[in-house]
This record gives sequence, C-alpha cells and structure tokens, in this order.
Amino acid sequence: MRILKTKWFARFSRKAGIDDEALIEAIKEAQKGASVVDLGGGLIKKRVSRSGQGKSGGYRTIIVYRVKTLAVFVYGFPKSAKANLNDVELDGYKKLAKVFLGFSDRDIIKAVNAGELLEVESHDQEI
Repeated sequence: MRILKTKWFARFSRKAGIDDEALIEAIKEAQKGASVVDLGGGLIKKRVSRSGQGKSGGYRTIIVYRVKTLAVFVYGFPKSAKANLNDVELDGYKKLAKVFLGFSDRDIIKAVNAGELLEVESHDQEI
C-alpha cells in the first residue's frame, strides 16, 4: 500500500499537528472499513486525530483511495469548520481522484521527485 500526501495537505497537516503515524492509522482503519464515508469516484472521507489528542477534536480528511494499493491525502479541515464538502468541491476532488488513480508507478515517482506528492513515512512497515 502506497500512502502519499499532496504538497498542500503536507502543509495543512504540519500546521494542524497531524503526524504521519495518524495518517497511517487512518488508512489502516479505512482498510478495515472503520468509520469511512465513501464519497464515490475513488474518494473517501476519514477522521484523523491530532498528535496526542482524540478524534473528537480532530479533523476530517479527503483521501483518494484504491483498496490495498494507493491512498493520497488531498484535503483536510477541522470538524468544527464544516460538516461536508459542497457539490462544487466534491466534483473537483472527484476529478482529481480520477487523475491520481490513473497514475502509473512512473507518474507517482515523477510527482514525488518533483515535490508535488510526498511519501507518508512509516516506522511500522505493515500497512
């Protein structure tokens, strides 16, 4: 399973205090089907917690997701800020999902090398 984050999401997660281990835990939970909202078009919504805090004070994340192969964190927002994406936002993220899900391994490597996508670092290799 390859877990990535966009450059925008990397900045957001750093400012929000969301570490890579929280992102990995979210994907592990998603693989089990735990508290995942399927938004269609290769997108899921998943809650994540801040480092050292619970999910109740955490964030919602939008993830481009293909079971057992790819997860790309593309957007995040505080639960208190809004409940859901509006239709325009959802449509835009579905278009982005189509692009990312169409990437070959070579395309992903190029995006990582260009700094547009970043690998989510794991100390635990079991994902």
